[in-house]
Amino acid sequence: MTAIAHLIRPKAKDLGDGFIVRRALPAIEARNVGPFIFLDEMGPVTFAPGQGLDVRPHPHIGLATVTYLFEGAIEHRDSLGTVQVIRPGDVNWMTAGRGIVHSERSPPPRQGGPIWGVQFWAALPKPDEETDPAFHHVPAKDLPVTTAGGVSLRVIIGAWDDLISPVKTFSPMLFADLNFAAGAAQIAPNAVEERALYVMDGVVEADGAPVAAGELAILGPGAQPNLSAAAPARAILFGGSALDGPRKLWWNFVSSRPERIEQAKRDWRDQAMGTVPGEVEWIDLPTA
Repeated sequence: MTAIAHLIRPKAKDLGDGFIVRRALPAIEARNVGPFIFLDEMGPVTFAPGQGLDVRPHPHIGLATVTYLFEGAIEHRDSLGTVQVIRPGDVNWMTAGRGIVHSERSPPPRQGGPIWGVQFWAALPKPDEETDPAFHHVPAKDLPVTTAGGVSLRVIIGAWDDLISPVKTFSPMLFADLNFAAGAAQIAPNAVEERALYVMDGVVEADGAPVAAGELAILGPGAQPNLSAAAPARAILFGGSALDGPRKLWWNFVSSRPERIEQAKRDWRDQAMGTVPGEVEWIDLPTA
């Protein structure tokens, strides 16, 4: 049994002011891993004083966003009236459902500093695509953490053996943050149907096959590789049950029904999806 079915090397892209992202999903080799249809690594980048992240209000449907930081802070605001600063080790879970609008910015005062994290989009199961929008924040202190075999493990979503995250999901899934000391090792669980390993820093080997920082390894079906690191490293392991059918992804919209995407386009063009209190800007609908 092969531990790694595909090794994906996403390209870095500068979005301006030195803000780097690596879009690991979707990719030609894998459109999704379980319900996770989108994965961006944000940074690492260090902003100068007065600069910061500025993602203006934009809409989503049919998905849940999962934001997790290793460094820095981001202020989330949405059309439900939520204002929440996320910091390293916390998790923001935003259910878009039938529609939500949000912004993501560096919180004031803008003194500069680092930003580094990941954001996932998880496609909602077909029966839940039009659920009411919602937002949930879980602070780092409420997420289970353990250290074994030289690996510090935080379970963000789902369960790893007897460690269970309090984050409520719509389908079985897993997302864990692993910090490896030099010479550390950990067996990857086979708790969910589809899994992948994304290395944030250093090099992690899966049954001896190296995965370097910025690379995404899609694990083979049923594989339970030994994850090891000769030097300090950090990685995330994530996945879940297979999607209940294909999804159309256009801009920030996800749906099993193409006509629903078209409706969302019209709604955003007509500014009929709500506004974020305190915000006067927004991102226009793309022309292509």
